Amino acid sequence: MAKTSVKARQRKREKMVAQYAAKREALKKAGDWKTLDELPKNSSKVRLKNRCKISGRPRGYVRYFGISRIALRDMALDGKIPGLKKASW
Repeated sequence: MAKTSVKARQRKREKMVAQYAAKREALKKAGDWKTLDELPKNSSKVRLKNRCKISGRPRGYVRYFGISRIALRDMALDGKIPGLKKASW
């Protein structure tokens, strides 16, 4: 489980990226690199990290579900994800 502060920082970055997305795109098309450089660094999309929505774990992220492999396995075994079950042969 990630620290609460790390998860809060990630949420803050996500909000800032959404807030400045249109402005950043317009500045990139205009080629105004000076003004683009003056925007907050956390408003850049590349500063985001894929993290599990449940635990905040940064590694083992399954993009399709938006959660980590561990959370995915727990939810699948509990039957909380329809159509997904543990393989056996």
